[in-house]
Amino acid sequence: MEKSQNFWYAVYTKPRWEKKVAESLIRKQVETYCPINRVTHQWSDRKKVVEEPLFKSYVFVRIPETMKTTVRETAGIVNFVYWLGKPACIPEHEIDLIKRFLHEYDNVEVESFPIHQNDLIQITAGPLMHQRGRVVESGRNTVKAVLYSMGFALTATVRKSELVLLNSNQFRQQPSNVSL
Repeated sequence: MEKSQNFWYAVYTKPRWEKKVAESLIRKQVETYCPINRVTHQWSDRKKVVEEPLFKSYVFVRIPETMKTTVRETAGIVNFVYWLGKPACIPEHEIDLIKRFLHEYDNVEVESFPIHQNDLIQITAGPLMHQRGRVVESGRNTVKAVLYSMGFALTATVRKSELVLLNSNQFRQQPSNVSL
């Protein structure tokens, strides 16, 4: 199958199995990416650079639809990461961004960005994509946002991974295909 017909997916692994899973998938001739971060550990008597997975319990695979079962049956893999009932496709440019970032920097930290009440947001995925609103409530993985539409306030619960924070100037600049 052509490379262009393959998509990147995130797979969830058993804890501390990222490198073993990646090696096993490579042996099965599956294109695999396990982002490795070079971290400097400081002890009282020495310093050491250690390579560890950037995303704990995650490995990325680039496969055609037909290889999902082969990947899922690999030792150490718990399952694919799902989004809306289907394995989540990771855009090529996001994988490239991770690769470039890790190539340029050491001691990279992964953290989720905090979302607070009254923050201005834009939804980046799903049926409400491109809609803008204000956060009314923020939970662990989701936020409740008021989306202003046709003079009404619609409240939707949205995953944090589907949001970007906006400043007040960006909030006023509405995309041409969205009416708020």
